[in-house]
Amino acid sequence: MVAAACTGNRGPDTSVGIGGRTATTAAARAASTSFGDLASPCGKRAGPSGGQGPAEQGVTDDKVVIGYGDDAGFSIVPGLSHELSDAMKAMIKWCNEQGGINGRQIEGRYYDAKFTETNNVMQEACGQVFMLVGEGWANDGAAEEIRLGCNLPSVPGYSVTAEFANAPLMYQGVPNPIDVNPAAWADQLAKAFPDKIDKAAVMFANFAALIDTKDKAVQAFEKFGWKFLNCPQSYAVLGEADWRPFAQKLKDCGAEAVNYVGTPYPNFENLLDSAAQLDYKPIWYAEANMYDSVFAKWNTNGNGDNVYVRLAFTPFEEAAKNKATKQYEDLVTKNGGDIALLGMQATSSFLLWATAAKQCGSALTRQCVLDNLKKVTKWTGGGLHAETNPAENLGPPCGMVMKLQGTKWVRFAPKKAVTFDCSPDYNVKITGRVVDQAQLGPDRISTKFKK
Repeated sequence: MVAAACTGNRGPDTSVGIGGRTATTAAARAASTSFGDLASPCGKRAGPSGGQGPAEQGVTDDKVVIGYGDDAGFSIVPGLSHELSDAMKAMIKWCNEQGGINGRQIEGRYYDAKFTETNNVMQEACGQVFMLVGEGWANDGAAEEIRLGCNLPSVPGYSVTAEFANAPLMYQGVPNPIDVNPAAWADQLAKAFPDKIDKAAVMFANFAALIDTKDKAVQAFEKFGWKFLNCPQSYAVLGEADWRPFAQKLKDCGAEAVNYVGTPYPNFENLLDSAAQLDYKPIWYAEANMYDSVFAKWNTNGNGDNVYVRLAFTPFEEAAKNKATKQYEDLVTKNGGDIALLGMQATSSFLLWATAAKQCGSALTRQCVLDNLKKVTKWTGGGLHAETNPAENLGPPCGMVMKLQGTKWVRFAPKKAVTFDCSPDYNVKITGRVVDQAQLGPDRISTKFKK
């Protein structure tokens, strides 16, 4: 869970969009003609304009307006997911400097959902933009009925809730469907710690989407021989005054491998500190959102040295060996933004959208873009991540594990840089309550808000 600029007859403008305002920049020169190993979908109009085709909200003959956003205004975690928008700002600028999408400049509108205001921003976006691209809102399911009610397509940076993860009118660069779970790391960790997998436990925030994440992981890990002790720990999503009782219960239960589901700071940091005070040292394994530079810098005391996270992206530590990763870093940092895994997710989805939009030529319509998106069965975002299948809403059957070591992330498995461990068995089908709530049809698309 941005903006910008240029046609031949437009002068410079501003470069950032904040709080629903737009932002555009004029192109000074052509930018790179590729992103990683992906030919750039951006460029000038090849010939005379054929007109804009059927009237579409947010589309004129020389401009296309898209929406993006995050939860940066959330008071409990200021700046939440802002890296998504930092990436979108950089990618829109990069694209516009090449001429935009077939000569149409991309104008971005930024929406800050602040975690609790997803409905409000969706209502705004419904009347303003062509499509949502690269956004990420932690409470995305809350606005699904509104989004579908106005037929607003989305190519998000990430999806969270069951309703949105398998939603209609939605494709993403790295899918996270509710009914399939990536489990490469379950096998990788099982092979590395065979004596611990029958003493596993879970600890999770009491937030619906995170409970779903926990339940999906348990199902997937059990396929690889993991056994979970009957001592699950649920904590308040906004934090606890004292984390020692949670760590003590896990220790008393005999848990030697704990799946932590939640945010890295301050909750996980406080839990790890409390566990260290009790001399409790299991292996902790967590989702990709823990792969965070701020979290790594916190670990000066080594209390996080047994933390393992899954990734499907080439890590930043190997950027010098992977063109796409290095290009993402350079574009965002040069534009004044912060880099993070979330930003790479937004970048992949932006490129997916732009590629589909380019194929529409002058007749840029929502339906055309959607028709092109549903043909994309192989996607790596130019080499940012392992291959996914956006058309069928399937994440990569590949993965790798990173380990926190002091204040640095290091590759744990597989050992060779810029590689992933892949197997068709790693995409595990999920059943039961988690999936049932999405009311999936035979095509695996949610019918919960079907008109």
